[in-house]
Amino acid sequence: MGYADLRELQSALSTASDIAFSLDAAAPAPHEAEQLLEALRRATAAAAALGAGAGATGCAEHPKGAVDPLYGDKDDPLPPGWGRCLLCNDRRRRANAAQRRSWR
Repeated sequence: MGYADLRELQSALSTASDIAFSLDAAAPAPHEAEQLLEALRRATAAAAALGAGAGATGCAEHPKGAVDPLYGDKDDPLPPGWGRCLLCNDRRRRANAAQRRSWR
């Protein structure tokens, strides 16, 4: 679950609520009903994304990110504690390189 997924769910539910409370109780217009249905579809899709769990990376920050090609490489293993997420591992590599440059 990411922040963007949660915000999308909140936005879709807020939109659906606004549309529902503005409906004419006697006879809602067909386009209003269609707008409400679309907002509810968005909310359903966002709720399903929340429950999808971690992606291939197993990373909470980048669940749908790329998997590091060096993950599981026996010839060039990743340092202990590094995960599968290419984005997080790349950030670690750059931080390590910057730290080594500062020692010179």
